[in-house]
Amino acid sequence: MASKMRILITGGAGYIGSVLVPKLLELKHDVTVVDNFMYSQNSLLDCCAYDKFKVVRGDVRDEGIVKPLLKEVDYIIPLAALVGAPLCNRDKTAAVTVNRDAIAMLTKLASKEQRIIIPTTNSGYGIGQKGIYCTEETPLNPITLYGRVKMEAEKIVLERKNSVSFRLATVFGVSPRMRIDLLVNDFTYRAVNDRFVVVFEGHFKRNYIHIRDVARAFIHAIDNFDTVKDEPYNVGLSNANLSKLELCAKIKEQIADFVYLESPIGEDPDKRDYIVSNEKIEKTGFKPILSLEFGIRELIKAYKIISNNKYGNV
Repeated sequence: MASKMRILITGGAGYIGSVLVPKLLELKHDVTVVDNFMYSQNSLLDCCAYDKFKVVRGDVRDEGIVKPLLKEVDYIIPLAALVGAPLCNRDKTAAVTVNRDAIAMLTKLASKEQRIIIPTTNSGYGIGQKGIYCTEETPLNPITLYGRVKMEAEKIVLERKNSVSFRLATVFGVSPRMRIDLLVNDFTYRAVNDRFVVVFEGHFKRNYIHIRDVARAFIHAIDNFDTVKDEPYNVGLSNANLSKLELCAKIKEQIADFVYLESPIGEDPDKRDYIVSNEKIEKTGFKPILSLEFGIRELIKAYKIISNNKYGNV
């Protein structure tokens, strides 16, 4: 394990940060989080008991906030982002200023010695070729604004050296700052609550990764930085390159009365259809440990706690 590090995490109260920050604190690292708490989330309240935890409420695009915080850190993990094509399309200006320009500012302000670990997305591959795995050498072909700005941010970070990029598969699993809109989380929610889902582009394949394995990947990069630096890595479950219909079948294994139908109408705004190789990061000694089946089991329990019924009476 790496010796105790000082880590700045932007967007640390989000879906990934709310799982990663407590893990880093448990490992005795110093963690400073900058977040605008745009979802009014209270996901880091448990962390306030740690003396090594510091939190700043603010906008990651504000140099006046970010610059002083960089003075005393070893690692920068920029999680702050508008994640996903629909959200980026709704606020195109913020998609560019948060997902790319704020990252460019961080790289400009950081010293050469400071290390950056950035999450990007494997939706940068766009539409893959049938039966051919996307590796880190595969030409990038982002189709959406989200994919494009994330790939531009990755380029900025890797060109400054002393950095790592994780091209994350579609993340699933339970987080204190929960997201129900991610594909596995969404389909499982519908299976639990509606018992049915209508799937479009059901043959479209993508890769998946549990959120706790994403946190483990960041810790792996900190612990092995000199061997992994200056490279992008796909991070996903190698046995989970599944189509939407195959995902539904996995959920049905655990919710027997779940019904799914394929619709001829509708399209994925991200056009994501690809299979991904995670061999490169696996060769550095990292292997995910949580399966899709585990994640579905976990989500079924979580949806006994969470219900999205703000405007309903049941």
